Amino acid sequence: MPDGRFAPSPTGDLHLGNLRTALLAWLFARSDGGRFLLRFEDLDTVTVRPGSAERQARDLAALGLDSDGEPLHQSDRVDRYRDVLARLVADDLAYPCYCSRREIREATQAPNGEPTHGHYPGTCRQLTSRERARREAEGRPPALRLRTGEPDVEFVDRLLGPQRGRVDDLVLQRNDGVPAYNLVVVIDDVDTGVELVVRADDLVSSTPRQLEVARVVGMAAPAYAHVPLVLNAAGDRLAKRDGAVTLADLADLGWSPAQVLGALAATIGLAEPGEPVTPATLLERFDPERLPRQPMVFDPTEWATPPATGGASPRGSDPA
Repeated sequence: MPDGRFAPSPTGDLHLGNLRTALLAWLFARSDGGRFLLRFEDLDTVTVRPGSAERQARDLAALGLDSDGEPLHQSDRVDRYRDVLARLVADDLAYPCYCSRREIREATQAPNGEPTHGHYPGTCRQLTSRERARREAEGRPPALRLRTGEPDVEFVDRLLGPQRGRVDDLVLQRNDGVPAYNLVVVIDDVDTGVELVVRADDLVSSTPRQLEVARVVGMAAPAYAHVPLVLNAAGDRLAKRDGAVTLADLADLGWSPAQVLGALAATIGLAEPGEPVTPATLLERFDPERLPRQPMVFDPTEWATPPATGGASPRGSDPA
């Protein structure tokens, strides 16, 4: 019974791509009797919009995607993240990095002469205390990086199969003092008992990093299932600028949440176009092995009118 979660950033209303991923995450968890947890990744106060978390939770509830317990907010857990960071620094498993993004981008080889291939070159890994003091005197606030040894990390994705990625000395805390994504998601998932992470496949490249963080920190990482994205007609990840893509937008066009649920279910092969369904119905039909492996392409003409008033019901065509 793998417990799962959905972890949006509260930067605005959820769009159809987010809702489709949330539906799949809910189905994976509930189909095996697991818990479904809701977490808001709200550490970046620059992008968080007031009221977004509440609207996102309401949209999930409107689709019938219930969750267990109170939603978790990362902004409430900063002390926990900093405790882990302090332990990593004390054990010499993390070190301060004073490099700017430009310096990292322009570096073509590591201090030992090896090519970087786009990875962090390890410039600050072996700095002496005097060299660190000089950089701080220059007014360079440091980030914190994980001392990894740059391993190749392998894992088996529930949907994508065997995956492999090289892990460099990734950032654990930004130079503005905010704990970094690849650290906090690992701590949150382990602390809340998440056993299967279901998320969009644009995040598959970050998984080796998170597995390495879990290993170094001494935590048992969850399993992963990366599901296809929803794309626009240009082949880019769906965004709010692509038209009527939120529940509020679609409500203005006459769509009810139940009709949106049915249309999303049709795009993953769990309903016929225009068929009324409930979450319970979808659970009975859910089979991970039969899920589509290709992205859904959003066609605004298919979503212009709800099925009940004569519009076409979206199937989610494969990209050309």
